Amino acid sequence: MSDHVSPFRADLLAGKVALVTGGATGLGLEVARLLGAHGARVAICSRKEPNLEVAVTQLRGNGIDAMYSVCDVRKPDEVAATMQRVLAQFGHLDIVVNNAAGNFPAPISGLSANGFKAVVDIDLLGTYNVSKAAYEAWLHQHGGAIVNISAATQYRGMALQAHVVSAKAGVDALSRACAIEWGADGIRVNVVAPGAMAGTEGVARIAGGELGAMPHIPLQRAGSTTEVAQAVLFLASDAASYMTGAIVVVDGGAWLTSGTSTPRSM
Repeated sequence: MSDHVSPFRADLLAGKVALVTGGATGLGLEVARLLGAHGARVAICSRKEPNLEVAVTQLRGNGIDAMYSVCDVRKPDEVAATMQRVLAQFGHLDIVVNNAAGNFPAPISGLSANGFKAVVDIDLLGTYNVSKAAYEAWLHQHGGAIVNISAATQYRGMALQAHVVSAKAGVDALSRACAIEWGADGIRVNVVAPGAMAGTEGVARIAGGELGAMPHIPLQRAGSTTEVAQAVLFLASDAASYMTGAIVVVDGGAWLTSGTSTPRSM
């Protein structure tokens, strides 16, 4: 949990209810904390109940009204059940953050079809399942905001991440389609595309947990989960009331300058 002092008004999301997928750890948990710290009641979901229990205890310890639902976003029936649990507990749903994701480094030559499919199913199919279920259960009649978590690496390509950048490119395209089709229903759909974030599982898997000096990034450092979560908070709030279909890159400018060459094998 971050002790970062927020630049946003404490009651920015007062009266709102938010659902964060993959909300038990890492960026998802920080998004849930930040939304809750600004007045939202928060539901989190993921596949592992022990992680969810710990996360909800932490959120409640920060004074946030929080609940969890065990859910595999790849399974539409579990997603639909989660929507009903959230509505039963909180009465409405205003914000959906599609954060659940899979990641592991692999060269294309060593990447199995099942490995490729697993990431696409979690990132892209999961975003579709959750967005569609939220639309059908509540948002189509009441409006709201969807924020999808993408990635900045796909805009320049990245070795050892073919499965991830393919899935995230799909998330971007899906988000634009949803923004167009659902705008008339009062639903805004936007994207946050993070770069390297210190202390996250993704960095641990790809960079061994150590980012080191980063002269290739214009801002000369890695970001934090809080800095990415602040972009989510902005897009979920009424401050972004005329934004939909937008992609907000939060990577210190790395996508503008970074090379991505790596050894041909691991």
